[in-house]
Amino acid sequence: MRRRLAMRTDRAGRAGPREWIGLAVLALPTMLIGIDMTVLHLATPYLSEQLDPSSTELLWIVDIYGFFVAGFLATMGTLGDRIGRRRLLLTGAVAFAAASLLAAYASTVPMLIAARALLGIAGATLMPSTLSLISNMFRDAGQRRVAIAVWMTNFSIGGMIGPLIGGALLEHYWYGSVFLLGVPVGAVLLIAGPLLLPEYRDPQAGRLDLSSVALSIAMVLPVVYGIKQLAQGGVNGPPLLSIATGLVMGVVFVRRQLKLSDPMLDLRLFARPGFGVSLGGQTMGLFVVTGTQFLVLQYLQLVLGLSPLKAGLWALPAMTAGVVGTLLAPLLANRTSPAWTMAGGFFLSVPGLVLITQVGMDSGPAFVVTGFSITSFGVQAALALTNDVIISSAPPERAGSASGVGETGAELGNALGVAIVGSVSAAVYRSRMEGFPPGLRPDLAEAARATLGGAAKLAGRLPERAGSELLALAQSAFTDGMHVAAVVNAGVLLILGAASLTLLRRRSGDSSPEDFDAELSDSDAVPGGR
Repeated sequence: MRRRLAMRTDRAGRAGPREWIGLAVLALPTMLIGIDMTVLHLATPYLSEQLDPSSTELLWIVDIYGFFVAGFLATMGTLGDRIGRRRLLLTGAVAFAAASLLAAYASTVPMLIAARALLGIAGATLMPSTLSLISNMFRDAGQRRVAIAVWMTNFSIGGMIGPLIGGALLEHYWYGSVFLLGVPVGAVLLIAGPLLLPEYRDPQAGRLDLSSVALSIAMVLPVVYGIKQLAQGGVNGPPLLSIATGLVMGVVFVRRQLKLSDPMLDLRLFARPGFGVSLGGQTMGLFVVTGTQFLVLQYLQLVLGLSPLKAGLWALPAMTAGVVGTLLAPLLANRTSPAWTMAGGFFLSVPGLVLITQVGMDSGPAFVVTGFSITSFGVQAALALTNDVIISSAPPERAGSASGVGETGAELGNALGVAIVGSVSAAVYRSRMEGFPPGLRPDLAEAARATLGGAAKLAGRLPERAGSELLALAQSAFTDGMHVAAVVNAGVLLILGAASLTLLRRRSGDSSPEDFDAELSDSDAVPGGR
């Protein structure tokens, strides 16, 4: 009989030193994902100059990683329950490092898009494996919240060191060098994982339903693509048809899950109001943060003229604020309640976006960074608790599946944040790009109207006066687009804050932390619960 690999805990079920050392290893994939997201945002202007992608291609380069992660996360979470979460984690680390090399040396736009897609599939193996392992290693509710907060903090740390290292690389090397950062992190994980991490799997897991896998992908990708196209080109037939196709596939997916004895996604989890609200809060909270960060980094470089390294340094306060918010959230939740902490975080973020609406072309970096820091602090504090609610709603043997659902929402929020917020800003930008310098050829005017990076590139080739006029026009148009996007994001956060208070509070008043945890573990609330 094979010896079961299990972490030792004390009689009270509290984690010991080995669990906390294992947590440090589990933080590495999270850091890797954070690095990959932020370095690409910083490299966007360089990428535009060297590969000359169209505005649509540029968005696909940025978006497709998150789209494929979102499409495969539920699958990978369920697969980890079946084959072992550590095994899936280490396999994903190898695949991610290999795909990073391919992206680093991509010489064409299609090749880079394909490499980013492969990175997305590999990345989908990492996040649900780490989060589900945490749920098994830390059974005590208070320790679990702290462990998840530490785990999330490393995503922010990855976001912090990504711009710094990436900015330094972009100062001296080609844009693809930023992708090489994933290789050493993957190597460390591959070496340390077998030594420090236990293995967990569902001993009674059924087979993986390949039809459900295909349907889950066919559900997510057409909807995301259609929304992005609507935001870019307005209402027309093809995007609406794409969204309708995804929704139909979603209905088929749900009906299949209800019929299967061992579904890929346990839809009964959505019967819990806390689960649904937390999943929505995680998705839309990251939608706001990622979309805002995407625009702020471009503003720092293309409007204020900062170098990539300086832009990365100016992004540090916002990243630090997010780390502080993440670490403070479990302490506040223990003193008040998860509902009040989540709602407070979302509401607190709104003034930061209001500040961003007041940013001008000559405001300087401190003004926009202050606004983004306030938003990052509040949203990350709320998100520190959404993950805990999501994984606590599932029995231990289905933790991988629940983690996959949660991370699907997170990555979908990341992808949609760039796609929709970026597209809203781009739509405003194009509408403001009127009054070009006299004599500018129509094809050149269209290139300037497509992206701010294209306008900046063209301005450098024109006579000094004409180039200055074009650049000023483009920078003003981009700033207007950022203002509109900030207003949209503020509305999203207000809705999230209200939903957190309305649906996460008990009917008779706000619950204590102990009552809240007891509700989440109630087996009557979720059939098959622990």
